Amino acid sequence: MPDILSVQEALDRMLKRFSPLPITTVPLERCLRLILASDITAQTDLPPFTNSGMDGFAVRFEDTATADSDHPVRLAVVMDIPAGSVASAGLQNGQAARIMTGAAVPEGANAIVPIEDTNLYPPHASPNLPEAVLVKKAAQAGAYLRRRGQDIHLGDLILRAGHRLRPQDLGMLASLGFAMVPVFRRPRVALLSSGDELLSPTEALVPGKIRDSNSFTLAALCEQYGAEVVRLGVVGDAPQLIRERLDLAIDHSADLIVTSAGVSVGEFDYMRQVIEQHGNLNFWRVNMRPGKPLAFGSFRGIPLVGLPGNPVSAYVGFQVFVYPVLRRLAGLPEGARPFLKVVLAESIESDGRESYLRAILLENCGKITATLAGHQGSGNLYSVVRANSLIKIPSNITSLPVGAEVEAWLLEEEWIRDE
Repeated sequence: MPDILSVQEALDRMLKRFSPLPITTVPLERCLRLILASDITAQTDLPPFTNSGMDGFAVRFEDTATADSDHPVRLAVVMDIPAGSVASAGLQNGQAARIMTGAAVPEGANAIVPIEDTNLYPPHASPNLPEAVLVKKAAQAGAYLRRRGQDIHLGDLILRAGHRLRPQDLGMLASLGFAMVPVFRRPRVALLSSGDELLSPTEALVPGKIRDSNSFTLAALCEQYGAEVVRLGVVGDAPQLIRERLDLAIDHSADLIVTSAGVSVGEFDYMRQVIEQHGNLNFWRVNMRPGKPLAFGSFRGIPLVGLPGNPVSAYVGFQVFVYPVLRRLAGLPEGARPFLKVVLAESIESDGRESYLRAILLENCGKITATLAGHQGSGNLYSVVRANSLIKIPSNITSLPVGAEVEAWLLEEEWIRDE
């Protein structure tokens, strides 16, 4: 294999190994962030019937044409229509029906008079139907009516295949009667960190040890991008222990294994060795910063991405490589990652590798500028905490001046920070 690959070469090799997961039908309440496998068309009009947009009285607007506060119009109240019920008869001239918000409008009615425009406001607690109502304001034709099909018509295309389902989408599907939804199966990622130096957050620090952060960062990233996480925990630097822990990924039917640490050239970096003995290694070095020691291969037939152990390198490696893999597994359409063109607010030095630098974007007078979020060392996780973007510096670029335009990947939806 080549000694070192470009980022694009490495990503192309990786993505060739993956295809969308099987389509399944999932209960609506479990569909959040899953990807639709087929188009959704409306099976009914919405609203399914003309209904009232206000608590008040259904009327014929012509009957109220002369109404004002000094000369109210008296209408006979002939029926009560609470939400969920249907009128037993139509509305005739000079009649009104007391109606609640969302209730079906009776035949003959063509407007709603809000209760605030009648003598019955403020309303009394008595449930008894009044004999008559005095309307103090003329109604307009169609006033406060939510007509059948006003929002959606039968047969309308509502959501396209490849759409990631959001909370509002689930509400729409429920309104249309979709209790089960065709989606691509959620990717299942087995996650393992390795290193004798790692402690859990509950353990006291001792000389030579650090607390494991990658397990938490990477698991949260997987879940953020819609994957199910199988946590394999933290394992020491011993080939036998690493193999035994990776074997658990098979028991959990993982679609992808993501590891952190153990893929560099150190004397105790055994992850590569285990991968090569029990699978295959496609590549293990990428011409990028941070994250040069990044492995891809398989373990007992399961694709494996080996991220570096340094927290920033692991985070950036995930964004560059694991994120697009999860998109493909989840059934999302192909396409480049969204980015902004931004202007550097400071000069930048690089070592010639394709670099992904943590930056803070600011908007000032319509221009978006980027400032580095602190020291760019691969162990400085705080720079990621402060950043709202990764700015991409192409390979073979060693310096960029103030004002140079670069590509920025957004790391959060609310990315703009006030100065």
